[in-house]
Order: sequence, then structure tokens, then C-alpha cells
Amino acid sequence: MNIDMLQVAEAVAREKSVERELVIEAMEQAIKTAARRTYGAKAVDAKIDRSTGEIGLWHVRTVVDEVEDYENELSLEQAQGIDASAQIGTEFRDVLPPIELGRIAAQTAKQVINQKIREAERNRVIEEYEPRVGELITGIVKRVERGNVYIDLGRGEGVMYREDLLPRESFRQGDRVRALLREVRHQSKGPAVLLSRSDAGMVLRLFEQEVPEIQDGLVSIQAVARDPGSRSKIAVVSLDAGVDPVGACVGMRGSRVQAVVNELHGERVDIIEWTEDPAAFVINALAPAEIERVLVDEENKLIEVAVSDDNLAIAIGRRGQNVRLASELTDWKIEIITTGEEQKKRTEEVEVAREVFRQGLDVDDAFANLLIAEGFMTLEELAYSDIDDIATVPGLNEELAQEIQNRSRNELLNKALKDQGDAGVTLSDLPGMNQDIAIQLAALDMLSVESLADAAMDDLESVDGLNREQTEALILAAREASGWFD
Repeated sequence: MNIDMLQVAEAVAREKSVERELVIEAMEQAIKTAARRTYGAKAVDAKIDRSTGEIGLWHVRTVVDEVEDYENELSLEQAQGIDASAQIGTEFRDVLPPIELGRIAAQTAKQVINQKIREAERNRVIEEYEPRVGELITGIVKRVERGNVYIDLGRGEGVMYREDLLPRESFRQGDRVRALLREVRHQSKGPAVLLSRSDAGMVLRLFEQEVPEIQDGLVSIQAVARDPGSRSKIAVVSLDAGVDPVGACVGMRGSRVQAVVNELHGERVDIIEWTEDPAAFVINALAPAEIERVLVDEENKLIEVAVSDDNLAIAIGRRGQNVRLASELTDWKIEIITTGEEQKKRTEEVEVAREVFRQGLDVDDAFANLLIAEGFMTLEELAYSDIDDIATVPGLNEELAQEIQNRSRNELLNKALKDQGDAGVTLSDLPGMNQDIAIQLAALDMLSVESLADAAMDDLESVDGLNREQTEALILAAREASGWFD
């Protein structure tokens, strides 16, 4: 019978893919649990001989300073009466007769063993698969339930939910499937190994497998955007001047990219060369559309792209797919317009800028056109640009450039004061304020009482016409007007 226990342990270990030692330890724990029904409060230890299967039971008593549990503890004096070398912490083990496992005790033992094995299986799954998150993994379909595919991974089971499948993709029991190990999710009933074929990482890993230059570190995939089952875009860059990154990923006669496409059931893959220049990157990402002009708005991370009427549909793509994927790939917002719309928009912007300069700076159309030709489109740009940049306008020297900048700041200040006129106290209402100081504050972007109230003494050091006491009084007046002391 004892040899039978070892054989059972061997069989369970093979079936559950756990260590034989762990199964035997679970059996020992089960025997200890069952022994409590026979020996009550006694502290019982159980051991199974690893070679013979012999079961040993002992009553364990521990030597302590002060005895509280007379059943399982001994004082030092008592212990040394048994063994003169005994010390605090010494354990005395008295052999107990074997127990008979009744129906309830056997059932309890079985539950303990099953619990231990389940815990071992959970730990094994976590140790096996958590370090492999983000890798491609292959398995055999065990069953399909409600559109979810359960996959035998050899040493565990993975699940691929319906949303992780490609559109119109189906599997049957016994099919071999390759997928991305997306996540190992910890759940109360055990860890779940989640797989995906729709994740963008699937495309990245497939190219890593198919392209030796990526494996060798000569080519790097910088970004991936994907519409699963339909189209993907990847941005690649060469880390070796002698390697063409796009050509390496395409392969001889398209063999490498075709292998990826076949794995993804015909999903189209665009391979794009990555560049640090956002405008060039966006142009590459919108291929095969031909781009006429590009306008970059770095502040709003927006790129406006002008295309011909013939290329508009290509640039946008079916249901906006091409421009959407290009935007995801480049991480820039892309706005596509036709060259005709771009020309009209540009004409309107120039007309607005010309009118603003004509009214705000008191200049004629010819001079306003000169400012626009040099790239100035707003009063703010003139007010806060370097004098040297303004002086590059034909016909201007440094003195005239300073005059243009002062007019711009005056106009912005007057506009700000006018906008605040209906809101309550304005800068001009503060004691000690004059036009010259207000202009200097406008240059510091302090156009309201609130912005001045938030300022510190050091922020106004550059303002001419104010000593330290006047500066302090002005800030204090702004704070009072803003209701700081109410």
C-alpha cells in the first residue's frame, strides 16, 4: 500500500505537470489534517519515506520559556529531565500509531491534496508565462465556446476572446494557432493566460521572426498602427547606413512581408521609413497618396496636408482608414485638405493678417504684405519676437523694428483692456499705473489684474519706472482688486 502511494504521487505529478516532491508534500499535509480528528489538540507531524512510501506520525513538543500549551510544550526543566542537552526551541518527537482513514478523513485529505496541487499549478502557470508576455506563442485549439477559443499551450491553457480574433476568423478543435501572449491576468479562480491575434504587437513580433536584420539589431521597428484584419502600418529605421530598412522587411520578391500577410489571412501591411522630421514622416505614412504641401503646427501637434483632388480619396482611405492609421503611427493629428481648399484658406488667413496689421499698426497694405512675406501673421508674433527678426523685413532697421514692436504691444494692451472693460477692475484702474508701465507689463504677458496679482517682486525687476516700494504697492493693489483679502 505504501508503494502504491508513491505510484499515485508519480501519476498525479505527470498528469498535472507538477513536481513529484510537491505532490508528496501535499499528501503529508493531508495526513496531518486527517490526524487531527484522531489526536485532537496534539501537534502532529507526518512524513512519507521517499523510497519506501512508509508513513511516519509523530507528536511534536517544543521547549519554551513559559509553558502555555501543556499538550504541545515543555518547560526547560522538564526537557532537561528527558535530555540534559535540551535548550529553548528543542523539539521532542514521540512516535504515534498510524491512523485509519475513515470516509470523512479520506475526503478531507483529498481536498487538501487537490488544493495544494491547484496552488502549484497556478504558480507554475505564472512562472512559466508571465516572463513571456509580449511573445508569440503556439498552441492547439482545445475547444471553442461562445466565440472564445481555448488553446492548449502544452504546460497550460490560454484563452483568446472573440475581440482578440481577426474579423471573420474561426477555429476548430485541433487547429494549430499562433498568437501574441497579451497578458497573464491574476484572477480568484486562478491565472488566465490571454492571447491575441488582433493586437498591434502581433505584427511587430511576426516581422521580428521573419527579418534577420531586426533580430541582429540592424533594423528597428519604431511604431506600429493596426486595423486588425484589414491594414497595418509599421515604421522602420536602419541603424546601419548600409541597410535599407524597407527593403529588408519586404524581402526578396516580397517574401518576408508576404509571410506576415499570409499569417494574418491577407491583412495588408504598409512598410514606412521612419524619420525624425515629422513632416517627412507624415508624408511617408500617408503613402501611396502624393502630398503637395505640408504645414506643421508644433504647438498643437497638428499637421495640415494638402493633396490634389485626385489624391484626396487615396490619402483619406476607405472610411478614413489611411489617415487614421497614419495619425496613430506618427502620433500627430493630421488634417487633409485639397490644394484648392488650402489655397482658399491661405488667402483668407493672409487677408485677415493684412487687416490686423493695417488697423493695429497703422500701416498700408504694401507694408503689411512685407510683414506677411517674412512669416509674421499676428500681432503676438511681432510683439514677442526678437528685434533682429523683425529688422529682416525689407525697409526696416533696428529703430523702425522697435517701433513696430511697440505698436504691436500697445495694440495688444489696448485690446486686453477693452476686453476687460465689462469684467470689473482693469490694469489702468490700479494706482500708480501708466501707459509706459502697462506696455512693459504686456511684454511680460501680464495683461490682466489677476496675472499681475499672481506675480512676484522678482517678476517685475525689468520694468522701468518702478522702484521696489512702487512694485510692492502695485502688486498689493492688484491682489486687493482680485479679492485676495476678502
